[in-house]
Amino acid sequence: MSAAVSHRAFEEIYRSERTRLLHFFRRKIGPRDASDLVQETFARVWQSGAFDRLENPQGYLTRTAQNLLIDLARKRKRNTCTICPLDEARDAPLPPHQEWGIQALELRAAYRRALLALPRRTRRIFLMNRCKGMTYRQIAEHFGVGVNCIEYHLMRALGCLRRAVVKTH
Repeated sequence: MSAAVSHRAFEEIYRSERTRLLHFFRRKIGPRDASDLVQETFARVWQSGAFDRLENPQGYLTRTAQNLLIDLARKRKRNTCTICPLDEARDAPLPPHQEWGIQALELRAAYRRALLALPRRTRRIFLMNRCKGMTYRQIAEHFGVGVNCIEYHLMRALGCLRRAVVKTH
């Protein structure tokens, strides 16, 4: 990918993802530093040099934003001074298990909807391969078709499922 094409693609991703990241940071840390963190996120992605090789730039941006929040929390923790002792039993940070559970449920529901939206034959072929562990050849023999047909149906199913997962994030 040429530098001009890469730069143009980065600008498009910036325009399409800036607002989403701004909302993400506002939810996590408030409005004061959100725009600076959005800029820092895009700067890190661009400086990484990996942008033109990314399959999922939105996911990479999200992961970079999450890492930036972790770095910020560590920095703030190092730079704080304690004036009065904390009650660790009361003020202990809790991992976001509930949020993870909700995200897992949303992802599972999106996956199920996408799976049910597949054409019947494509869904059956996908489930035979992924759930029953059947090889492409075994599935092809079962349906009386060629292996290329099975590959087509599996690629179609994987593409639909991937799009559904990307939409939930």
